[in-house]
Amino acid sequence: LTRKNLMAKNLKRLRKQIEREHGKIEATKCDFFPTTYELPAEFHIFVEEFKRSPGSTWIMKPVAKSQGKGIFLFRKLADIPDWCRKKGMEAPDTYIVQRYVESPYLIGGRKFDMRIYVLVTTYIPIKAYLYREGFARFSNTRYNLESIEDSYIHLTNVAIQKTAPDYDSEKGCKWSLNSIRKYLTAKHGIEAVETLLQAITTIFIKSLQSVQRVIINDKHCFELYGFDILIDSNLKPWLLEINASPSLTASSQSDYEMKARLLEDVLNVIDMENKLSGKEKRVGGFDLIWDDGPVTKEDVGFDSISSSSLYTSNVFLGCLNDRDQQLKQLYKQQQNKAATTE
Repeated sequence: LTRKNLMAKNLKRLRKQIEREHGKIEATKCDFFPTTYELPAEFHIFVEEFKRSPGSTWIMKPVAKSQGKGIFLFRKLADIPDWCRKKGMEAPDTYIVQRYVESPYLIGGRKFDMRIYVLVTTYIPIKAYLYREGFARFSNTRYNLESIEDSYIHLTNVAIQKTAPDYDSEKGCKWSLNSIRKYLTAKHGIEAVETLLQAITTIFIKSLQSVQRVIINDKHCFELYGFDILIDSNLKPWLLEINASPSLTASSQSDYEMKARLLEDVLNVIDMENKLSGKEKRVGGFDLIWDDGPVTKEDVGFDSISSSSLYTSNVFLGCLNDRDQQLKQLYKQQQNKAATTE
């Protein structure tokens, strides 16, 4: 799931399975990742697709590297390194090539993607929690498609952006997901944002389902994934990649504090001291979104921007993370139940 070529392979397999069992309309729910090929294994298939859409932009990514290393954009086959075209050489590094999302959603003229955290405590059945907090990573340079060789325009990785000549280390290049949600709500309304969040949640669940049969399930294990999601100009979310052991290096004080809360709440959900019942829909900043099926919201009222009667899924991405208050209330309830049983 966290290796780029295998992620694409598993998602393609899931899409074919859904189409075979439920039809093409249901299979469109898996259309959340760009057209992808593995090179050099699928080079000839890719060339056929490339020729069908002349002038389009593609992006090459090494399957086992991070922080934007080895990534580049191209519009001509001649731009691909020699290892793709020459024969009789030793096996080259494995890359994936994807159709580039040419119309990303822009804020202030800049491209961004979102890092969202999903905690999986079991695969059989799937039990997954979504963290309310996260961040958006912005490019340091205004977006345009004229300069496809400029990494500061097209790659949002902090490791790349902080090397830009005009990078401001104090301001950084991140927004909180709460800020992103408020911005999108102000621009497009609650209904459009709720629709977007439900589509993003579908990405999480379908991705986990695509590997459910091949992941080794152990009740003593858990996994915290970092999903990288891009939104296009039509408010359609795209899955870029999934990270195992996502970076917890902080780029600012607020980033440090958010990641500290994240780690603390991972341990709260894992509950090694058995303080919880295991049936909670929320633990700290984590909301249970899937428990062998979709999880519905509690009666939360209309006291925040998260409230909407349009959807019932237990999704609060980018909402207020009043985790301290919630945890105190949660543990107090458990203590009262324990006292009652005694």
